[in-house]
Amino acid sequence: MAMKKKVKKNKAVAKKKASKRKAKPFRARKVALQYIPWNSVPLEDLNPLLQRHFVVGQEIMLARVLLKKGSIVPEHSHHNEQVTYILEGALKFWIDGRVIVVNAGEVLLIPSHMPHKAEALADTVDLDVFTPPRADWINKTDQYLRGAK
Repeated sequence: MAMKKKVKKNKAVAKKKASKRKAKPFRARKVALQYIPWNSVPLEDLNPLLQRHFVVGQEIMLARVLLKKGSIVPEHSHHNEQVTYILEGALKFWIDGRVIVVNAGEVLLIPSHMPHKAEALADTVDLDVFTPPRADWINKTDQYLRGAK
């Protein structure tokens, strides 16, 4: 009987240790209250037709993306949930087997892991919200955007 308890205890300890070794999702540092005017956040030039700047919280990221007419965001997907709100202009999306045009004042909710592509139909100002924050944008490893037209 004592042997069975010891085996169960060893299995429980091994399971607990294994769960600690699993990769943990991206977690930004804890942040304090901040007031941030957009003009104080430097614009990042990704290619001649695409610029962005963003603000990162602990569990959320807000990005202001500026796209010139004809700018293409190549097909990609990510584990982050995304809300896209078009402030000016229009984006044409290829998503979930459909073509959706999102105009100024309209919103598109993109679930996690859903491949999507977009084209700016006019000069466009896009506000994107991501949760959790996009680690590839923060670390500048988002090669799909750099050099795209």
